[in-house]
Amino acid sequence: MAESTASNLERRAVAWDLLGTFFSIGLQSFGGGSATLFLLRREVVERRGWVADEEFARYWSICQIAPGINLIGQTILIGWKVAGALGMTLALAGMMLPSVAITVAITAFYAGVRDLPVVNAALRGVVPATAGLGLLLAIQMVRQPFAASWAEGRASIALSVAVLVASLAGASPVAVLWGAGLICALAHWRRRRAGR
Repeated sequence: MAESTASNLERRAVAWDLLGTFFSIGLQSFGGGSATLFLLRREVVERRGWVADEEFARYWSICQIAPGINLIGQTILIGWKVAGALGMTLALAGMMLPSVAITVAITAFYAGVRDLPVVNAALRGVVPATAGLGLLLAIQMVRQPFAASWAEGRASIALSVAVLVASLAGASPVAVLWGAGLICALAHWRRRRAGR
């Protein structure tokens, strides 16, 4: 009984830690999805160790095939994994509160200064930085799945390369995601059936 109580207290403490962590990410999440996802991965995978690299990539894949805002889905999945319903609620609140407040304030301010040349110049500088963060994140996230494909053999590598090429070629994201999922599910089913 005492062990269960200690476990519940520890889980609650981690849940409140999620609030602070996600609030900090929400305060820094300028630049859109790629920049925020980069901050999120660095914090929950590298610094905190709440989620393994493979889990983070898997959660992101789930969020890609579901409708809605992907970062909110990722936040919910991480919060739930780390501390259940309370963790999910606090992580989501932490991520959303500063972002919403800052967005409202910046939008109101931008309406008054949007035509100034210095503002337009600053915005032109942000775009390459955001693209660079997105590229860095893509490289970090592709390493683990490609390592797993390498371990599984040539067919898995070929499928991973095909999915990557289809994505880069501008194929429909829904078609790429659902198609890759279906092919992998069928290959797994076939492999298990042949193993029996």
